[in-house]
Amino acid sequence: MAEPTRRRGRPRSAKETTGTVQVLDRALDMLDLLAGSQGLTLSEVAERTEQSPSTVHRLLHSLGARGMVESDPATQAWHIGPATFRLGTAFMRRSGIVERARPILRGLMEHTGETANLGILSGDAVLFVSQIETQETIRAFFPPGTSSPLHASGIGKALLAFGRPQILEDFLRRAPLQRFTDKTLTTPEALQEDMARIRARGFSFDDEEKTRGMRCIAAPVFDLSGEAIAGISVSGPTHRVGSEHVKTLGAAVSAAAAELSQAMGG
Repeated sequence: MAEPTRRRGRPRSAKETTGTVQVLDRALDMLDLLAGSQGLTLSEVAERTEQSPSTVHRLLHSLGARGMVESDPATQAWHIGPATFRLGTAFMRRSGIVERARPILRGLMEHTGETANLGILSGDAVLFVSQIETQETIRAFFPPGTSSPLHASGIGKALLAFGRPQILEDFLRRAPLQRFTDKTLTTPEALQEDMARIRARGFSFDDEEKTRGMRCIAAPVFDLSGEAIAGISVSGPTHRVGSEHVKTLGAAVSAAAAELSQAMGG
């Protein structure tokens, strides 16, 4: 009996038989890992992805050549790269949230006199995707593409408070609560207590928790399924965002977030 004819070409891996490409899966796993971290060394990436250092080295340098990741020469840590923001903005254009938010952010800035921001959840951080700056000389500045830790930003705390409970639980288990100022919430208990206050009043308040001299007030934006998909905030120096203005600013921010929620079907 003649042996069956063997097809030419390399055998397909188990990954490929299910319709995926293993090396691409590995690269995307690395991007996802770096997006949710504050920087990881090559050995840390290898350990967390359970890949050999040589494989990780090749993938990171391939991704780096396209700007998807970048390495800090001083610390040897790898970070998410600027090219990922270009891809992310393409998605944001498709979803329409940035375009729909622009007139609302502008109206909020003109009403409050402070810089208005739009941010989305990105791993353990807030990714700022749009901003309308105030004309004041001293102002907050979070250009699109920059990020801030969830526990030390107004939008981040709003997303933790109004997002799915699992998001907060995973964040507390996974991410260190880094101290930036003497007002940063650095224990799970302190952050949980603040979450209860945020839910009760409907907006969050970053009281110099990331940057001394700056305050931020934020509220969540919901989609049609009731998911908190983004946050809107105003931020400014403490001498303009006084404690006596928090309630008024909170109402303005909440109204702007509700308007954007309605525009997104929420």
